[in-house]
Amino acid sequence: MTAPLSHYYIYTGHNSYLTGNQLSSDCSDVPIIEALKRGVRVVELDIWPNSEKDNVHVLHGRTLTTPVELIKCLKSIKEHAFSESPYPVIITLEDHLTPDLQAKVAQMLIETFEDMLFYPESEFLKEFPSPEQLKYRIIISTKPPREYLKAQNGNGRGDDLHMSEEEDLWGKEPSELNTDEREEDDDTSDSDSSEDNNGGNIGGLSSPGAREYKHLIAIHAGKPKGGLKEVLKIELNKVRRLSLSEQALEKAAESYGTDIVRFTQKNILRVYPKGTRFNSSNYKPLIGWMHGAQMVAFNMQGYGRSLWLMQGMFRANGGCGYVKKPDFVMKNLDNQVFYPKANLPVKKTLKVKVYMGDGWHLDFKHTHFDLYSPPDFYTRVGIAGVPADEIMKQTKKKEDIWTPSWEEEFTFQLKVPELALLRVEVHEHDLSEKDDFGGQTCFPISELKQGIRAVPLFDRKGNKYNTIRLLMRFHFI
Repeated sequence: MTAPLSHYYIYTGHNSYLTGNQLSSDCSDVPIIEALKRGVRVVELDIWPNSEKDNVHVLHGRTLTTPVELIKCLKSIKEHAFSESPYPVIITLEDHLTPDLQAKVAQMLIETFEDMLFYPESEFLKEFPSPEQLKYRIIISTKPPREYLKAQNGNGRGDDLHMSEEEDLWGKEPSELNTDEREEDDDTSDSDSSEDNNGGNIGGLSSPGAREYKHLIAIHAGKPKGGLKEVLKIELNKVRRLSLSEQALEKAAESYGTDIVRFTQKNILRVYPKGTRFNSSNYKPLIGWMHGAQMVAFNMQGYGRSLWLMQGMFRANGGCGYVKKPDFVMKNLDNQVFYPKANLPVKKTLKVKVYMGDGWHLDFKHTHFDLYSPPDFYTRVGIAGVPADEIMKQTKKKEDIWTPSWEEEFTFQLKVPELALLRVEVHEHDLSEKDDFGGQTCFPISELKQGIRAVPLFDRKGNKYNTIRLLMRFHFI
C-alpha cells in the first residue's frame, strides 16, 4: 500500500447519494453509508444551491430527485468512512455553486473533518501520495473554482425520459455489454468539460473563503483544451484526474489505447456510466481496468452481473477498497506500453471442479423454486477479463434435489490472469418461466487458493447467504 494512488484500482461509487433510479428517487445519506460499509472508497456528491441560494443541497441536477443537505452527507461520511477500511476516502464533488457557496462548502469541510482532511502542500501535486500515507484521511477531488456560470435549463429530452425495457433481473452477460447497443450520450454532468484554469480570472478567488475552497482540492479534475491526444498528455510537474463516460472511453480506446494506459500510470482516470442509464444499471468494468482506469464509477444501489464483477474485484486485498494494478499496466516492458487487444500467449491454466452444493433448504422456503417438487439446480462457471479470456461453462442440471452433486470439471486457459475474475452462478431450471436465481459469487483469480474449498454464495445485491455453499476444487497448471 506504499505506491502512489495512481497505482491502484479504487472502489468507486457514482451518484452515491441516490436511493434508486437517476430521475426520481430520493437523495439520502443512507446509500452513502451502505457503500462505505461495503468498502467503497470514492463517494460522489453533486452539490447545488438550495432554492433560497443560501445553503447547499446534494441532488441529481435537472431531475425530479429530492435533495438532501450536504452537511448531513458529510457528517455521515465522517462517521462511517473507516468502519471497513483504514485507507483514504475520496469525495468527488460535482460543483454547481456560486463562489460564496463554495466558501460555505470549504467551511463545512474544515469544520466537519478537521484533522482528517488532507491538505496538499502545493497547489498541484507532482505525484499522488500512497494509501498508506493517507490512512484515515479524507481527500477532496473536483475542478478548481472558476467564474460561476448559471446552469441553463436543459432542452427537453422527453423521448429519452423512460426506463429501458426490463432487463434480466441478473443483468446482461458482461460480454453482451458492447458499444453497438449504446446510443449516443449527451449527458456531460459527470465530465470534466471545462479546461483546467492555470491562471487568468478565476471568479470568486478574491475572497478568502473561495481561496480556502481551492486549497482543499487535493486531486484536481479538469480537461485541457484540445483533442483527446492533448487531453491524455502527461505533464511533468502535475498530476490530475480526468473523467470519461463509458462510451467516450470505448471510443478513445479504439485509437488511443496505449495513450490511455500511459496516462493512467501517473494520473487518475475516472469512468462513469452513460447518462441514459436512468434505472441505475451499470456497464462492463473490465474496459476501464484493462486501460489502467483507477476509478471505474458504479451505481452501487443497482444490481446485476456488472455489479457482481465490481464487488468481486474488491474482495481482493482484504476488501480494503484498493487493489494494486498489475505491473504490466504500470511498467513499460521493452519500451512497450500494455496493449489490451494484443494477441497474447496463454500464461496460466486453471482447472475448476464443482463437486456439490448445499444450504438452499435453509436459506429459502421449500416452495421458493417449485411448489410441488425439490429444485433442479445447475451451476455456471466462467471467466471475466480481457476479451480473449472471457467464457462461461455450465454443469448438467440435477433434478429434484436440494443438495445437488455435479462432480464436473472445467478448464480455463488464461492469457491475462492478472485481470481475470472467476464467476460462479447457480440457477434453478424452470420449464415454464425464466430460470430462478440460486446464488452467485465472483473473485479475482489472483486470490484463488489451490485445493478443495467451501465457497459461499451471495444474493443479487451482493449480501452473503447464511448457509449456501459450493464445494469446489481449484488447480493451476
